[in-house]
Amino acid sequence: MKRVVIVGAGIGGLTTAAVLARAGLDVTVLEAEVYPGGCASTYFHQGYHFDAGATLSTGFYPGGPMDLVAQSAGITSWPAHPSDIAMVVHLPDGSKIPRWSSESRWEEYRTAFGNQSMDFFRWQEQTALWALALRQPNWPPQSLKDSLATLEAGLPWLLDQGHRSFPNIPGLIQDALRLVAAHLHGASEKLKLFLDAQLLISAQATSERANALNGAAALDLPRRGVVHLAGGIGVIAETLVEAVRRHSGRVLYRHAVTRIRTEHGLPVSVETKPGDSFPTDLIIANLTPWNTAELFDDDSQTASLRSLPDDPDGWGAFMVYVGLDDAIVPSSLSLHHQIVVRRPLGEGNTIFALLSPAWDTVRAPCGQRALTLSTHTSLQPGWQLYDHNRIGYSARRAEYTERILAGAELALPGLRDGARLILPGTPHPRNVSTLHPAQAGLGGWISTDQPCAIF
Repeated sequence: MKRVVIVGAGIGGLTTAAVLARAGLDVTVLEAEVYPGGCASTYFHQGYHFDAGATLSTGFYPGGPMDLVAQSAGITSWPAHPSDIAMVVHLPDGSKIPRWSSESRWEEYRTAFGNQSMDFFRWQEQTALWALALRQPNWPPQSLKDSLATLEAGLPWLLDQGHRSFPNIPGLIQDALRLVAAHLHGASEKLKLFLDAQLLISAQATSERANALNGAAALDLPRRGVVHLAGGIGVIAETLVEAVRRHSGRVLYRHAVTRIRTEHGLPVSVETKPGDSFPTDLIIANLTPWNTAELFDDDSQTASLRSLPDDPDGWGAFMVYVGLDDAIVPSSLSLHHQIVVRRPLGEGNTIFALLSPAWDTVRAPCGQRALTLSTHTSLQPGWQLYDHNRIGYSARRAEYTERILAGAELALPGLRDGARLILPGTPHPRNVSTLHPAQAGLGGWISTDQPCAIF
């Protein structure tokens, strides 16, 4: 096997491409858009560089996920600037809770939630719990193969390390099977709201649905360190593209894949909208299963993909991009904020805000800052309005924009008065690439927790 075609220049596709190219394979990445990164990209509009979707950058510490990516892809460094405060969480009672990576976090927790909350945070930060979470594969197991992989990863760890760093092994095993909520019996509503909001960012689920093992690791991300990336989060993808090309791989933009040709049940080539054809021995599709299934010329090869149901509980994101006067931004203001207005979470009741750093002058015109705002949203209602009631869809879009701006002003008063540009973008059905909101009038993406497909 020599030739590999990867469909989609998202982070997963580009990481795979960089590793395989470094190993000596003939790698070609085909991307429909004009820039890389998918839902973790940065796009240019009217002098601003906006983070299109994902905005929180973590995992760059030694031994962390992004460090492992760099080692595997042959990347010497990332343009990352560490931040002591990962974000500030604003609660409905007016509390402002900084999420420190340092020991200062303990006093913040005690002040905000009382001494009775310390048991939860001590459990959540168990180093052994985090270590096992990094070792274990998909959880909960979805197949016999997953179950065997879990045993292979977990049993040696339990026998060798777990008993030394985590003496309560029965409790650890229980955590692999129960929810975060199991550790919140008797907890205050304030603590539950704080944790649910944080889990929604990192685990895409609240404490009533997030597995305890994965949830503990997800809540630990701010402590592991958040960074600000010079040029925006899209620089991750750009750095990976450089790594692919440095090892003789190709990344081609404006190459929307139109068909995957097969012979005798095996893929043999990939055709793109410009009319090019790329022979291949292996195809890796960094797309949702549904997008992938639509590309094959032989339906028999994609029956399992086509049979997958849409996830009615899947989250999307409603985005608002703001060009902002720097004069209204206090010099001491943190760059990441989560504003919790009320329950139920999402739908404009929780807002995540990322402000570009003042030192990152490429992100906005002189005297301006780029601000990305987002809220979790259920996908189906917006899609149905778009398909059947465009007037209703426009009204919903205007309502959500106003709701998000009002919530964001709790962290940044005067936001609307200082805004030079306000541009909403909403989730597009089954589209994993981040469209420019001004291009289609319906920019955005679907939830990115879908697996890539390999053929």
